[in-house]
Amino acid sequence: MHGPLSAAWLLVALCAATGAYCLLRLRSGVEEQRRTAGGEALMGFGMALMAVPAAVLTPPHWAWLLYASVFGAAALRALWAARTGTHHLHHLVGTFAMAYMAVAMAVRPEAHAHHGGAGAPALTGALLLYFTVYVLWSGARLVPAAPATTATGPTAVAGWGDRPELARACRLSMGIGMVAMLLTM
Repeated sequence: MHGPLSAAWLLVALCAATGAYCLLRLRSGVEEQRRTAGGEALMGFGMALMAVPAAVLTPPHWAWLLYASVFGAAALRALWAARTGTHHLHHLVGTFAMAYMAVAMAVRPEAHAHHGGAGAPALTGALLLYFTVYVLWSGARLVPAAPATTATGPTAVAGWGDRPELARACRLSMGIGMVAMLLTM
């Protein structure tokens, strides 16, 4: 790498590609895939926008407030969904982290240009710890298992939007992106 600028662009590309794949998952035939795909696409594209280097684009103050509002609303939606299942808790933490980073940038916009110094150190550390553990855990889950077979042979291959291992890889990518963004706080 050639420094923080190229790392930021790699993060933008990773998050945008993840958001694009999540949009494809909205067409999935599997209800669980469709249910989570929209929120994950929002996270991917939101992370891509927030990761654009300040040397290229410094968002106005109102943009950070807009990000905080959008991700605050998404956090409330995830909180409401968490009452039906604990698998929504990760989405709650992710949307809260995005809202937190947006508020930190709204309060101290110069921190975006200098890459650091915004946010509460204890909360940033707790979120960084959570996402680091999440990345390690979800990375271990990507280890391939034996292919599924039936009495008549291998099972049918799912379409691109229905591949759970690709959805897990996208969540891992967003977790890595979140670690990178939190490190700059």
